Amino acid sequence: MADASAKVPGAAPSEVVERLHFGLLESMQNADQLGFQGRFDYLRPVVEENFDLAFMGSKSVGRHWKKLSPEDQAVWLDKFTGFLAANYAGNFNAYDGESFHTLGEEPAKRETRVVLTELRVPNGEDVVLNYRLRETDDGWRIIDIYLKGTVSELALRRSDFSSTLKDKGFPELAAAVDQKILDLRNKGGS
Repeated sequence: MADASAKVPGAAPSEVVERLHFGLLESMQNADQLGFQGRFDYLRPVVEENFDLAFMGSKSVGRHWKKLSPEDQAVWLDKFTGFLAANYAGNFNAYDGESFHTLGEEPAKRETRVVLTELRVPNGEDVVLNYRLRETDDGWRIIDIYLKGTVSELALRRSDFSSTLKDKGFPELAAAVDQKILDLRNKGGS
């Protein structure tokens, strides 16, 4: 398989999203031979390369981020990254001729960009996936995905993760994410 995480200096927002899509398609096309763990191992560096994980990880627990120790913050970022990779490995687990198409790019609030895309599913319903990116010291990175064009993945995670952290504490949040990864592993095949 090709290396979907190869750095492209100064890559435009749409190129970052296309790198992610390339990695997802490679993983889907080789899903059976890779199994869940192989897809996870292939996709984790793709996630690390194309997402602003420090930003997303901190926002995913809301204002509670500042209350975590530096050690717990590091543990959380590792678990959050693993969860994103597992989410892709578990949900993009077969290939039936799907293709990603970039439809455009537009400016968004706070000096971010939105890349408009869709996943075309033969004999099925196409899925609108819009990505919000911000420029970091390492170039443009994804900070949110809008499912069906409007449902913020980060907002959904923040609602879930921050309430667990507030109500039950960090050890329970970490255990809950480990369980979510296990569930994705079980759903996505061995």
